Amino acid sequence: DTGTRVNEARTEQALATSSSVIGSACPYCLTMLSDGTKAKEVEEDVRTMDVVEILEKSIVKKEEVVSV
Repeated sequence: DTGTRVNEARTEQALATSSSVIGSACPYCLTMLSDGTKAKEVEEDVRTMDVVEILEKSIVKKEEVVSV
């Protein structure tokens, strides 16, 4: 009953980096961080994504640039 909730503490640590995306390779951690961004009311400004989603976006962007 004392202290900060784990999801809020980890989210605060991630937010301290001033990143616009928080990535995780663990589904449990991703849910925890998503809940943390919602609790901090920053889910509009900071996205939580699986590392595979981040990789996909980086590949798709490169393919779009190459095909143009």
